[in-house]
Amino acid sequence: MTPVAVAQKISAGPKIALKNILFLTDFSEPSEAALPFAAAVARHYGAKVYALNVVVPAAYVSTSPDLASTMIEAVEENAKLSMNRVQACFGGVDKESIIERGIDVWSAVEQAIQEHEVDLIVLGTHGRTGATKFLLGSVAEEIFRRSPVPVLTIGPHVRSSVHTGGRFHRVLLASDFSAASAAAAPYALSLAQENGARLVLLHVMRKPDARNETAETRFQISVAEAIQQLYETVPDHAKLSAAPEVNLEYGDPAERILTVAREKRADLIVLGLRDAAGHIGAATHLERATAHKIVAHANCPVLTVREESRR
Repeated sequence: MTPVAVAQKISAGPKIALKNILFLTDFSEPSEAALPFAAAVARHYGAKVYALNVVVPAAYVSTSPDLASTMIEAVEENAKLSMNRVQACFGGVDKESIIERGIDVWSAVEQAIQEHEVDLIVLGTHGRTGATKFLLGSVAEEIFRRSPVPVLTIGPHVRSSVHTGGRFHRVLLASDFSAASAAAAPYALSLAQENGARLVLLHVMRKPDARNETAETRFQISVAEAIQQLYETVPDHAKLSAAPEVNLEYGDPAERILTVAREKRADLIVLGLRDAAGHIGAATHLERATAHKIVAHANCPVLTVREESRR
């Protein structure tokens, strides 16, 4: 599918309905930082929150069976106490707590999505990479890569004030004109409409370099085509509080997206992600490393939407 064909398939669609929110917590500092966002969004949309903590027994297999069982039971008891504190922070919100044993975190999350018809996942991450990744580092990435519903990730650099009222005032949609970006666009548009927010559209082009030409740069569309496709992201009949702002940048995609988000004072970045198999086309700039860097370093929440996300 060509970039133009993808852009033409984007439509306004219905407003996003958030009825059930899954808040994933391991009671760590990143989870605590994400909690106010989950609560604020739930209050704004009148959604029910399912707070989920997953105990993974595999973490205790190096001990004897008896000791492992005792340790797991102790962890679960502590989790119940911590979950009571989490629940107290969701005052005025319909809520339910879930503590699960699972072979891994994703399996429990996947089950919760299906059982509770989850519309949105909210989680925090410390944004670390490599050998220092922990539960809400590598696991957070796995979740937003595999989730069939959008994931709102709160990174370590997010300003605590941006969750005020659960509303977004400037929504930045970073598009590479792929099918994944087309799946994310209706969420950015609907959230901008729902919140009366300014919609900022961004495409990043890599600087041409004849000496280091790649398949990606050879396929790259012209500036005029890129601007046209950004405008086509928003249908003529879309009801926005103000005309969308179009931005075309050159450089490293992650760096430019993060910079523009700061300069435009965005309080939400929306990204489209292709599925976990990672079939990345030559025209795209939101590859795995780019998306991870944005989520880890953004100073506002990042909403990631997979191409196959349920709408």
